[in-house]
Amino acid sequence: MGEGSGFGKVILFGEHFVVHGIPGIVSAIDSTNEAIVKRTGTETVVRDERKTAKGYSQEKQKQQLESIDRMLKAMGVDPKTTFEIQIGGTLPGFSGLGASAASSVAIARAIAQELGMKMSDERTNDVAYEGEKAYAGTPSGIDNTAATFGGLLWFKKNMTGGPNLIERLRISEPIDIIIGSTGIVANTKAMVEGVANRKRGNPEKYGLLFDQAGELAILAKKALLRFELGEVGRLMNENHRLLQEIGVSHDALDDLVKIARKNGAYGAKLTGGGGGGCMMALTPGRDLQKKVAEAIEKKGYEVLRTRIGVEKT
Repeated sequence: MGEGSGFGKVILFGEHFVVHGIPGIVSAIDSTNEAIVKRTGTETVVRDERKTAKGYSQEKQKQQLESIDRMLKAMGVDPKTTFEIQIGGTLPGFSGLGASAASSVAIARAIAQELGMKMSDERTNDVAYEGEKAYAGTPSGIDNTAATFGGLLWFKKNMTGGPNLIERLRISEPIDIIIGSTGIVANTKAMVEGVANRKRGNPEKYGLLFDQAGELAILAKKALLRFELGEVGRLMNENHRLLQEIGVSHDALDDLVKIARKNGAYGAKLTGGGGGGCMMALTPGRDLQKKVAEAIEKKGYEVLRTRIGVEKT
């Protein structure tokens, strides 16, 4: 039997923009997916025991099986090898939390352990990236990187095919946040393709928006390193506005953002692919976290209380 785990994540700055080479900031959160794997002699079966948004497991099932096939190929495992795979953990299956990447990392580590393979974190990250292609088409690599290494990361995709730029950012302490789920399962691949198509159709407008996103990320990096959380929140609000302008927000996401800000969150924005999925709000301190979470739950949304800046142990 093999076991493995992978962190969930939130993108603080740069979702969608990072796919096109704009820098972004991603953080692992204090929630993980866990995988248990056993070899079988019949067919590969996946038992997903995570708490999920309605329809999440069914929507992702075909992509998940493709993801496993891709990872086995990347690991050099005979494709005829079959497994019983159980997925659980504290990270719910909500779109926008990197659940697919977290499960890919967990499964890759568990398969490697079951087969007696030695895999470094760097190799695990590469394998999980191949698995992410089943979910996102052309992923940036930011989700699997956070899921593998944990912590707070500065990320810039290498658009020429070389290694991505990954820089670990050290902050004073983990920060309490809340994540509100719209309950809508988003199709990340379709959202990514939609942005790319609109960018090709209106390069001047999108070029300006992408430049602004890059500037925001640089300012946010400096604010985080100085632990100026009020400024981080303000920049998050600006990032949400840019995401609205490139067409990836949603009425329910905007509603969650308004509720969070109204109840004292330092900043709030969609996180992940958009079109549904999740919103994250910066709520330092348990009292503020509790206040914002309860306000959102009162409106009928599900909430995850967690922290960013959590390091791999």
